[in-house]
Amino acid sequence: MARNRIASGIVMVPCVLLGSAFLSIAIWGDAASDNRSLAIGIGSLLLFAGLLSLAMPGGSTEAEPKNDEPEESL
Repeated sequence: MARNRIASGIVMVPCVLLGSAFLSIAIWGDAASDNRSLAIGIGSLLLFAGLLSLAMPGGSTEAEPKNDEPEESL
C-alpha cells in the first residue's frame, strides 16, 4: 500500500506547529517553569513525529492498473 501524501501532510502540520509551540513555551515562557522538562519532551517528540512523517519515503506516484477481468481466449 502506497503512502498517502495528503494524510502525511495532515499529520505533519499539526505535529510541527504544536511541537514548536511547546518548545517555545519551554524556552521563553515563565508559566512553564515548573514543567519545563515536560514541555521540552512533548515538544521534541511532536516535532520529531511531524518531521518523520515528512521524511518517510512514499510509494509510486502513478497508479497501478488493476486488471480483474479474465483474459478472453480465442
